[in-house]
Amino acid sequence: MLKRLHIYTKEMYPIPSRLLLGYIVAFEIYFIVLLNQSRTDFSLGIQEVILGFTVFSFLCWLRIADDFKDYELDCRLFAHRPLPSGRVTKRDLKIFASALITVTLCLNFLFMPGRHFVFCLILYTYGSLMAVWFFQKHKIQKSLPLALLTHNPVQMIMNLYVISFAIIKYDLEIMNLYNVLAVFTLYFPALIWEVSRKIRAPEEETEYVTYSKLFGYRKATDFVFIVTWVDIVTNFILVWNLSKISVLLLVADVTWMSLVFLDFRKDPSRYKIVDKVERYTYIQESIMLLTVAVYLLSISRGFKLL
Repeated sequence: MLKRLHIYTKEMYPIPSRLLLGYIVAFEIYFIVLLNQSRTDFSLGIQEVILGFTVFSFLCWLRIADDFKDYELDCRLFAHRPLPSGRVTKRDLKIFASALITVTLCLNFLFMPGRHFVFCLILYTYGSLMAVWFFQKHKIQKSLPLALLTHNPVQMIMNLYVISFAIIKYDLEIMNLYNVLAVFTLYFPALIWEVSRKIRAPEEETEYVTYSKLFGYRKATDFVFIVTWVDIVTNFILVWNLSKISVLLLVADVTWMSLVFLDFRKDPSRYKIVDKVERYTYIQESIMLLTVAVYLLSISRGFKLL
C-alpha cells in the first residue's frame, strides 16, 4: 500500500512542495493580520507548526475527496491518473485520508487554543459536506456554476481558520477592514484559477464541460478579468501600510494581466489563459510574501523565535 500511496502523492499531491505551500499560505495570512494590527511581538512555536500542517493536510484531503467524487468522469477522460488506472485503490486512499484527518484533528485539539478548535471543526465539517456534494449530488454535479458556488468558499473557511488563530492567540480586534479582507486573500486567486482553467477556444471544446462552453469564452474571460481587479484591490489595501513599493509592483502585475485578457478575447487560440493566470498569480503572491518578509526583517528586533 505504501508504494501505491507514494505513486499517488508523487503524481497528484507532491508532499514536499505541497507542505511548503501549506506553510506559505498559513503564514502569509497569519502575518498580514498581525502586521496590519501593529503586532510585532511574535512568538512562534508548536502551534504555528500545526497551523501550517493543517492547511497542508486539509488540502490533501480535498484532493483525495475530489478524486473520489470525479472517479467516473476521470475513468473516461483522465484514465492515466493513479486512481482510475488502478495504480492506487480506493481502499488505500480511504485509509490514508482517515489517518491524516485523525492526526490533524488530534493535533489541533491537544495543542491549539481551546476556542480555536471550533474553527478547525467548522473547516472539516465544510470539507466533509463538499466530499458528499452537500447531499445534493444530482443537482450540483451537473451544474458547473453551482459547484463553483458551493465548493470555492472553502478557501475562505480555511482563511478563517488561520485568521481566528491569530486573533485568539494575540487577543486582536475581531472586526476590522483588514480581517475582513484577509478572509478573501487567496480566495479570489483560487476562484480566478478555477474558472480560467475551464475556458477554452471554441475549436478546443470537448465533452468536458467548461465555462466557455456554457457562457462563451468572452463572457467567461470578462468574469475572470473583473474578479482579478477586485482581488488586486484587496491586496492594495492589505499591503498599503507595509510597503508602497509593493503596491506599485502589484499595479504593474495586474496591468500586464489585463492586457493579456484583452488579447485573449481577440484570439483565444494563441494560448491557454490559465497558463497566464498562473504566472500572474505566482508573481502576485510572491510580491505579497516578499512584502511580509521584508517588513518582518525591518522589525526583527521585536521578533522572538520560541
